Amino acid sequence: MLSAAPRGPVASGVLYLHGFNSGSGSPKARLMREACARLGLPCATPQLPHRPRAALALAEAHLAELGPAPLVVGSSMGGFLATLIAERHDLPAGLINPAVAPATLVAGWVGQRFENAYTGERFAIVPEHLEELEALTPARVMAGRYLLLLGTADETLDPRRAFALYRGARAILHPRGDHGFAALAYYLPALLAHGGHALAPAWQGGVPAGAGLSGDTNDRNHFG
Repeated sequence: MLSAAPRGPVASGVLYLHGFNSGSGSPKARLMREACARLGLPCATPQLPHRPRAALALAEAHLAELGPAPLVVGSSMGGFLATLIAERHDLPAGLINPAVAPATLVAGWVGQRFENAYTGERFAIVPEHLEELEALTPARVMAGRYLLLLGTADETLDPRRAFALYRGARAILHPRGDHGFAALAYYLPALLAHGGHALAPAWQGGVPAGAGLSGDTNDRNHFG
């Protein structure tokens, strides 16, 4: 059984951060916007640049439109960025298969070219990506502010690394869940409860129509 969410101010909005080479049009981002709309809750799902510092700056710029105490949610590389924002601004955060020390993975991609399926942007990974990630990576975090959603069969990131960095955080393990975390709809009530909100009854115990993530191949292949 998941322990009770830590007491704090009810989230005044939600900032959702997609993963590397994903987008604000991804299924998880759309699902988050739909859930927040059901709650009448402000929600920002910005299209993030591929460079880490630029992505962090753009994400932080959206905090002002989400009230005094937003919930920050991030998937994969977005989970890494959500961690930085949560630590900087003392905010609660929900992390979906978060990237831990992502420079170690991106190091193998230097020189590789990517095309973003949501924006059509083409770019290459350069050494500066690694330098920025290494400079931003925190040595420790305040575990009590986080809820982790981890797939036990993540083919991209080892969930044990997340357990180590966020030791003591509330966590949900999805059996045989892959990196894309296609079951997100089932866990949205717990995720938003971490910010003090309850989804409408139609969401409880099932997936709302059209909310499946089975087609989210970009999320599975990269940092969705």
